[in-house]
Amino acid sequence: MGTYINTGNAGFESARNRKYVDKSEAITIINKTLFTEFRYSCVTRCRRFGKSVAAKMLCAYYNQSCDSRRLFEDLKIASNPSFEKHLNKYPVLYIDMTSFVTRYKDETIVAHINEDVIADVHSAYPDTLH
Repeated sequence: MGTYINTGNAGFESARNRKYVDKSEAITIINKTLFTEFRYSCVTRCRRFGKSVAAKMLCAYYNQSCDSRRLFEDLKIASNPSFEKHLNKYPVLYIDMTSFVTRYKDETIVAHINEDVIADVHSAYPDTLH
């Protein structure tokens, strides 16, 4: 597993080990937009309302580098027909912006993000062009 590419499901597993409110039906909405012109999603909520947990849930669900079935089998998404179709089928890019903001406090943040993510892509997919 890379730093940004296919990071696995540990983040969501950790969230499931605490008190967890099932928001997995959001995956149904994302599944409907995959491979359409509406494929870009923005997860917005007020501060402290679960954006990171939602992102970790999506990462765990789609991430091809792990088997997340047991994390979702008791959630609402498991009864949706699209559940099996997309579970752990895709490479996932997961970027936690907080880690960059805390490390780089100047205008170079975008350059650092580009550099780190590109390095991880090349590590995960060595046959890609530099």
